[in-house]
This record gives sequence, C-alpha cells and structure tokens, in this order.
Amino acid sequence: MAPPRSARRGSRPAPAGPAWDEVALAPIVLIRAGEEVIADRAVARLVALARHRDPETRVATLEAASYEPHRLDALVSPSLFGEPRLILVPALEQMNDALLTDLLAYTGAAESDVVVVLRHNGGRRGKKLLDAIAASPYPVVTIAPVKSPRDKAALVSADVRRAGRRMESDAVGALVDALGSDLRELLSAVDQLVADTRGTITVEDVNTYYAGRFEATGFTVADAAAAGDVARAITALRHALATGTEPVPIVAALAMKIRQLARVAAMAGRGGITAGDLGMAPWQVDRARRELSGWSDDALAAAIVAVARADAEVKGEARDPVYAVERAVLTICRARRGRSPRR
Repeated sequence: MAPPRSARRGSRPAPAGPAWDEVALAPIVLIRAGEEVIADRAVARLVALARHRDPETRVATLEAASYEPHRLDALVSPSLFGEPRLILVPALEQMNDALLTDLLAYTGAAESDVVVVLRHNGGRRGKKLLDAIAASPYPVVTIAPVKSPRDKAALVSADVRRAGRRMESDAVGALVDALGSDLRELLSAVDQLVADTRGTITVEDVNTYYAGRFEATGFTVADAAAAGDVARAITALRHALATGTEPVPIVAALAMKIRQLARVAAMAGRGGITAGDLGMAPWQVDRARRELSGWSDDALAAAIVAVARADAEVKGEARDPVYAVERAVLTICRARRGRSPRR
C-alpha cells in the first residue's frame, strides 16, 4: 500500500491513501468516488493493471442491489483453469444486507490471488464496511469532487504531462473557461488536443478547436467586468441569467475574481511567493498580473465594496437580486475604466 501524500503548503490536505493513478493491485481496493469521471479512470486502470499482469485475468461484476448470499464466495473460489480473477462492485452504496454481511466477513480473510475492486459513489450506506476496510491493510482511494477552476486546471495539466506534452498556462485557462462546466468533455478535449497537435499546446490551438464554446457563466461575467468591458460584461450577465444561472453564484464569481486581483496585488514585489501560497493556479496568477495593469488600489477597494454589497443584496437584503448584480458589474467596470494604471 502506497503511503499518503504529504499536503503541500497552500493546497488542500491530501486524502489518506494512494492517489487514483498510483494505487497498486491488492486483494481489496476501495474507491470512494466523489467524481464520476475520475472514478471511471481508476477502475479502468486497475482492470488494465490486472490484465497487464496476466492477460487471462477474468473480470466479473457484482450488482450490489440484487446480490445473492454467498455469490462472492463462489467467485473468489479457485476456478478449474486457475486463471486470475478481478471482482468489481461498481455501486457499493447500493449494497443489500447479504452483500454487506459477506464483504465484512471477506475483508478479514481476503484471497491473496484475487482482486476485489469496490467502488462507493457516495452516501452513508455501508459505513460499517467502509470503516472496516479503512482499518485494514488494503488501500482506500479517495477521489474528491472537482469543482473549482483551479482543480480543473490541475487535472488538465496532469493529463498533458502524463501524455509527455506541455501546455501553456494560458491555454490551460482558456480550455477550462471553454469547457469547464463538463469535466468529462473537458478531459476528452485534452485527449483531442494531445492527439491532433504537436509540441507545446498553445492558446491558439485551443481557440482553433474550441472557438465559440466559451460559456456565459459567472466566471465569464467576472472576467469581462475585471477587464472593464461594459458591453461584454452586461451581455454575458444577461445571457447567463437567461440560461439559468442564479445571481448568487454570479456574485460569488465576481467576489473570487476581485479577491484574486487583490491577493496578487498585495504580493507584488515580494519574492518567494508561489501560486500555491496564494491559493491559486499558476495560470490564474499570470492572468491576474496582466489584468492588474488597469487597476489602482482605490479601484480595487471600490470593487470589493461593490461585491460585498451585492452579496448581501442577492442573499435577501434587496427585492431585486438581478438589479443588484447588474449594478455590481457596472461598478466594477467603471472602477477599472476610470482609474489610472497601477505602478
């Protein structure tokens, strides 16, 4: 079993247990799947490892909800031909009492020549079993949900490195902006870019393949407002609202954007500060530095006040949350456009 990764300064604490792309085959492997597409990869990787070790490996799937007592015993028992076996339970959270009972017994006396992969997709069903496996010598892979642009960018960069390629930080950010709302589509886009381009993947490559895919989300609104582009910011805001984005997450995106600008501005001139220290991805820091060329300290202060006011208003202090967020966007744009550049 691989040791836990130590947490890096400025990053989220690493979960106990091996990463999904590092875990080795073991008699039992538990995957706690907070993110579907990454859990799919983890399972596929373990099956591939088993078949690489022995191409004759037989893979059997157990349906947790309809499991019949002692079916697991039959699958792990030595077969007539002696081929290696991998048993997959793809939805452990649906387990019935019979499977819970059999797996609790099996965890204490697992077969050394069989791999049992248990994928738990969330919820508290089977907590007793999860605790028993966590206390055992068998690996538990914890896959956290991927929500923030920073985490999505890290996944994109990791996939590119795994393919032996490089991708400009701005290109990573552009791809996340374009396809970040669908993680599976985002990672499929990485595969396409790796397959269809040569050398370092650039912003131009991303634009060639995904021009027009940039989505009107709260982050799109925030980027336009931070640039002082009134027309683009208001157009994006109205499109985002029309397509179902609520005012609260738009204001949250504005707040994140302004906080990033303020954070990077405060660190200007201080050596030894990394993106991790700022709680940001490298491409976010690079972009914030470029965007700060049009901001003064007073303008940033005005934007912070506008976002704080909008945050309170969209959460109940105003009758019209749409008007509140539009006023915040306009205030940020005017602050950016009406101030002299930072020195």
